[in-house]
Amino acid sequence: MNILISIIAFIVTIGVLVAVHEFGHFWVARKLGIKVLRFAIGFGTPLWTYTSKKGDKTEYVLAAIPFGGYVKMLDEREGNVSSDEVHRAFNRQAVWKRFLVVLAGPVFNFIFAIAAFAATYMIGVDSVRPYVGTVIAGTPAAQAGFQERDKIVAINNSDVSSMSDVRLTLLNQYLQDPKLTIKVQTKDDQEATRQLDLSSLKLLADEKDYFTKTGMSFWRPPHTAKIMQVLPESAAAKAGLKKDDIILRHDQFKTTSVASITKYVHQHANKQIELQIQRQSELKTILITPKAKEIKGKTIGLMGVHLARQYSDKDKKDLESLFFVYHASFGDALAQGVSQTWKMSVMTLKVMGKLIVGEASIKNISGPVTIANYAGVSATIGFTVYLSFLAIISLSLGVLNLLPIPMLDGGHLFYYLIEIVKGSPVSEKFEAAGAQVGMVLVGMLMVIAFYNDIMRLIG
Repeated sequence: MNILISIIAFIVTIGVLVAVHEFGHFWVARKLGIKVLRFAIGFGTPLWTYTSKKGDKTEYVLAAIPFGGYVKMLDEREGNVSSDEVHRAFNRQAVWKRFLVVLAGPVFNFIFAIAAFAATYMIGVDSVRPYVGTVIAGTPAAQAGFQERDKIVAINNSDVSSMSDVRLTLLNQYLQDPKLTIKVQTKDDQEATRQLDLSSLKLLADEKDYFTKTGMSFWRPPHTAKIMQVLPESAAAKAGLKKDDIILRHDQFKTTSVASITKYVHQHANKQIELQIQRQSELKTILITPKAKEIKGKTIGLMGVHLARQYSDKDKKDLESLFFVYHASFGDALAQGVSQTWKMSVMTLKVMGKLIVGEASIKNISGPVTIANYAGVSATIGFTVYLSFLAIISLSLGVLNLLPIPMLDGGHLFYYLIEIVKGSPVSEKFEAAGAQVGMVLVGMLMVIAFYNDIMRLIG
């Protein structure tokens, strides 16, 4: 069922964002008087076609393979054009018109991202206040003086109000300068400033969580672990664990979080663990031996369960102070949408730069399988989460398409800039050579993305 949800969510994601992108080309071309012959979403066998009865009689196509789309315009390079319509051919347009038509695709992706982010803020975004959790000794966070229950309120004078704000702002600021000034509100409501020096860290050297590399985590109230699912033929099934069992202790340790029991189990592959559980009103002791599994060259233990956090009644006050819903008026939401799209677009470019110079791992590149997985997860969580996911993918497509790589919109824009400077179009030979280079670069990127997806699946 989860796979089906991921597939459907992925198809919807690609379909929507491709339609937005191609509509940008289509709309601007029409506004500039260029004749559009076909507007297609997808490739391969047409599933649905419609030809408009008036005007240019444009053909609209929805095809079977949803990975892309195109807008076919009248063009003398692709067939004969009658003399009475030659003025509407794309290749006959002034360079500034062709530039705007090509630029419109990525721009519409950015506009969609702004609108999607703004919509989530108007609907309401479930958020978590950024309290610092455990601080590991000897790390940059410990050296900066961070304490548990510090509430992060600003990073380099940029205000933050949630965990997601902190993660985005911290990475953005780190990419500019690894020495950060962070304002916090301490546990006793005092304002303090922490100087976090991340010069010794390469936060993007691998795909591990960059925030925890600083030496701190986000705080959550203590909780036990509730079993939501027991996988068949797993160590948990063999031991007799059941759905809704609550894990209170593991060996001599009190279970204070899902993370604590998960870490302990990982460290005890093929070693017996004594669990104290609560099953309805009854306390039980169960012995379990986690099965060993090798992941990325490391052997860990697995129980074969899905866990959820279980909070007690006395923790409700902490929970109420931790979680909040961020709402914004139309004007504020629109401003936030613009700001979020700008920040994430700039960050995407900076990360690409780090990839080129080798300061970020190519393991951070994701392909369609990973995107499909995130699409399914976000769609399952809720509409606003999925809408945020769409916004992120849309702006990523916008940034990617603006890169000066032949085959992409940015490559065509680069040719037009050359034409503006030299006063004439680039030669067909130059354009053909560029297309070959573009195919190689895009092909390499796809191979890396697919490889990373496969390694994540088998890992």
